[in-house]
Amino acid sequence: MKKLFVSAGLAAIGAAGVHADEYAPDVSAMDASRIWSVSGTLRGFYDSNYTTSQQPQYSWGFEVSPTISIIVPLQQTELGLRYTYGLYWYQARERQGANPIDQTHSLNLWIDHAFSERWEAKVQDSFNIAQDPSLALTGQFPYRAEGNNINNIGMISVHTEWSALFSTDLSYQNNYTHYENSNLGAFLNQLDNSGFLNLNYQYLPDLSFLVGYQIALNHYTADAVTANVPAGTYVSDNSDNYQNSLYVGGKYNANRNLDASVQLGVTYVDYYNLPSFSTQTDTQWAPYAQLALTYTYLPGSYAQVGFTESVGTSDTPNPSSVNNSITLSQETSVLYGTINHQITPYLTASVIGRWQYGIYQGGASDGEGQPWYSLGLNLSYKINMYLSADAGYNYDYVANTTALPGYRRSVTYLGITATY
Repeated sequence: MKKLFVSAGLAAIGAAGVHADEYAPDVSAMDASRIWSVSGTLRGFYDSNYTTSQQPQYSWGFEVSPTISIIVPLQQTELGLRYTYGLYWYQARERQGANPIDQTHSLNLWIDHAFSERWEAKVQDSFNIAQDPSLALTGQFPYRAEGNNINNIGMISVHTEWSALFSTDLSYQNNYTHYENSNLGAFLNQLDNSGFLNLNYQYLPDLSFLVGYQIALNHYTADAVTANVPAGTYVSDNSDNYQNSLYVGGKYNANRNLDASVQLGVTYVDYYNLPSFSTQTDTQWAPYAQLALTYTYLPGSYAQVGFTESVGTSDTPNPSSVNNSITLSQETSVLYGTINHQITPYLTASVIGRWQYGIYQGGASDGEGQPWYSLGLNLSYKINMYLSADAGYNYDYVANTTALPGYRRSVTYLGITATY
């Protein structure tokens, strides 16, 4: 379960910040001994730029984060629920007379059922409310956004073994994003629906190939003005689009310690709802890629590197008065890596790095790129079966562009976690 969780978590980091302490097994030793567990984390931290702005504002603070997990393993079914509440207090905001508290909520639900040896289905849902980009899975917006910003991802998937050599994976995903700030919500609030189909061929016991297809329908829900240009006015759903992706790939399990997977293909995007005055191209082709390599070099120690290439949501409309266009999307490349090393049976160190490069498509910054670098370092010490302590450092750098300002931010923390 540990390796699967790490792979899934890293595959998603193109849309979120990187923190070394976020990556941990989904089922702890305490979970394995009973169907429920509770834990609580108390941390002190120093944030050099909690506003994620060009004029940094620093603050000391503390975090209180309780979690409750319920995992029910049945003969052919696993039921799971995990809820985490986060309270973050910033001393600088209290000194300024502002609300010093941020609150986050994260709820994960899943049902995994094996109907037979050849047919397995999963239902999963992940619900998040957050303000800080490093704590939220809210697309590719790397800036702090005030308010209760919501992201919900639901998925249904079915794996079928048709024979010893052929299998299929069929899934549906719904992604809902809502920003409380109406200015941001005008061009970021979305309701996306995606369908996936993979045809798998088991060429050798340790080598398989696949052909896949994905269709995504992306609808912008705010019903608000996003940009004004000399020729007219853009509204939210003018950015509606559908995407078709076709790819080929494979998986290779060289041995018990080394896993590799690759998917390469193309994506066709159609912006079918642009206003009549728009002169920008309403279709585009873009590369599609997902690559990952995981190496477990010692018990409890592993390294992983990966790369993704996709078409994502733009974090600004950035209209152009020259050709009456707006930024419709970003072609986003993400390179990531992590090392988790068990120094002793009680002490574990992890390093996570990530580089993201988004190229604006359309608008005044058409063709301009914006890099985003992240680094996370963490040390975790197991005091006993109930208590652990950790210390860490996270760094983010978002480069300045003509569309949006950049910033630098570092967070240092020290804390203790109790689990029962």
